[in-house]
Amino acid sequence: MHHELRKRGTSAAERARPLSAAEAKSLFADLNSAPAIVLAVSGGPDSTALLVLAARWRSAHKRGPKLLAVTVDHGLRAESAAEAKQVARLARKLGVPHRTLRWEGEKPKSGLQEKARWARYRLLAEAAAKFGATHLLTAHTLDDQAETVLMRLLRGSGPSGLAGMAREVPLPARQPAPSPLAGEGWGGGYDAKRTLRNSPLSRTASLSDLPRKGGGDKKSAEREITLLRPLLDIPKARLIATLRAAGVPFADDPSNVDPRFTRVRMRALLPALAGEGLDAERLALLARRLRRAEAALDSAVDRAKADLSPHPWSDTSPIELDARGFAALPAEVALRLLGSAIAQVGNEGPVELAKLEGLYAALAETPPGARFRRTLAGAMVTLTPERLVVERAPARRTAGKTLTTPRPSRPKRRKLR
Repeated sequence: MHHELRKRGTSAAERARPLSAAEAKSLFADLNSAPAIVLAVSGGPDSTALLVLAARWRSAHKRGPKLLAVTVDHGLRAESAAEAKQVARLARKLGVPHRTLRWEGEKPKSGLQEKARWARYRLLAEAAAKFGATHLLTAHTLDDQAETVLMRLLRGSGPSGLAGMAREVPLPARQPAPSPLAGEGWGGGYDAKRTLRNSPLSRTASLSDLPRKGGGDKKSAEREITLLRPLLDIPKARLIATLRAAGVPFADDPSNVDPRFTRVRMRALLPALAGEGLDAERLALLARRLRRAEAALDSAVDRAKADLSPHPWSDTSPIELDARGFAALPAEVALRLLGSAIAQVGNEGPVELAKLEGLYAALAETPPGARFRRTLAGAMVTLTPERLVVERAPARRTAGKTLTTPRPSRPKRRKLR
């Protein structure tokens, strides 16, 4: 369906046209059999449109998923509580249950937007798990995708980062959710779990008042939830036009025009870039093409792992790779395979892409038959003529004391940005 929406014209009038009933219905067509869905609704135009469209879709079916709209009040603006109440009123009018969750406690003085985002996703994940939902829906648009690609280009991201946001991504209910800004996968040196451990995130925040589907038992709480972005191919202007046509009000968050934030500055660049032909549709096209390349690279890395590893990988045992086979791999495949091995056994957070590239370059420059040893991200990499071995690095010692770093839990699949 989203492919059909992309094929339409991209004139100014087309980009500001309200969504038709058929288009709106197709957005949620693959969710008909889901038992329950949580909608993330802040009260802004994008998420308000998500609520309206999802409610219309659900009301057209005799049977279908149970819906729950959830608003996270970060407590950062005086207006946020009133905006949450406005969402509650709209949800009630649409026949959708609503809950407000709050990010409580002292707020960080730096990196506020990113940490607030992680707080929001964790609270939403907990709400979805308790509700028995299989999907959490967010209202990211084509414009958000374009801004994300620009931000990652500015940071020098690799193909994974420039692939932008995926329409679907697994969201483990008991772990922090992927950030829409940082993207899925790993890299860039940002340790999301460490940030969460050091942030004063509320775990009480009205969760006891959430409705449960099927009793909210332990099994449902541990179910893997899918983060779905059904509006990712739709321009923001079309969502605003849809709301105006329906006479539905929405809130405007002043932080969305605050130039202190990188995303806002990237947003301000888009009109000038569009004048040169690099509009949101082109940036989203770049992301889709790179995501397609990512799938091919993932497949190549999986094949290399199977071909070069004599033993299954584990967190506690050294990982061995055939040295000659590793040296013969294409550079990008070898780099990703090495990064995955380091992420598997290391215990010092995510692998920074630039540092991984430096390690790989040093490996490639090692003369045949020479030995090589270096540590990165809590892993020790040793090259012998026959084997490339990646294992947990020995504990570091300083001033007569042994320093150890607790190993954070890791998702099963990792990607470089």
